[in-house]
Amino acid sequence: MKRIFIAVKVEPGEPLLQMISSLKTGLRNENVKWTNPGNIHITLSFPGDTGEEKIKPVIAMLNERCEGFGKFEFIIKGAGVFKNLSDPRVIWTGIEPSRELEHLNEVIVTGLKNINIGIENRPFRPHLTLGRIKNLKDKNVLKLLLDEFQNSEIQKVPVDEVILYESILLQTGPVYQPLSISKL
Repeated sequence: MKRIFIAVKVEPGEPLLQMISSLKTGLRNENVKWTNPGNIHITLSFPGDTGEEKIKPVIAMLNERCEGFGKFEFIIKGAGVFKNLSDPRVIWTGIEPSRELEHLNEVIVTGLKNINIGIENRPFRPHLTLGRIKNLKDKNVLKLLLDEFQNSEIQKVPVDEVILYESILLQTGPVYQPLSISKL
């Protein structure tokens, strides 16, 4: 069994790194597990634990579905939290609505269903996870930091490939091992 997910890798540029630095500085007295900048990505689908025998069909499907899709770009914009400000769990930065990204997600989800790979049944909400909140003493500081980035365009992201990753969970944090790269 491999714990897999399909994603678009995001190379953080200076504006995104500055945003992360600002959040870390503002929340330095809080218990937040920050995402390693090298692990930043947008998850297109998370099949999770998948038998070894199903990996090759997933790779073949991705290569077929991605070929000729075409390169595009999207814009990282704004910031927020998942669950909510009363009970924040994840700090994220969002994506300006992108028809291409939504369509890429649909194409991949349909492809996974066609080869009988189970996936989470929830709406696609593209975002970049920046940190996971373990404990928060001062929610007002978090709100002020999020307000600072509320409608800010942070960075353009070029997309020319989709990556199938294995997520290996270690004590030090997850390691994302690419299993295949499918060019668009």
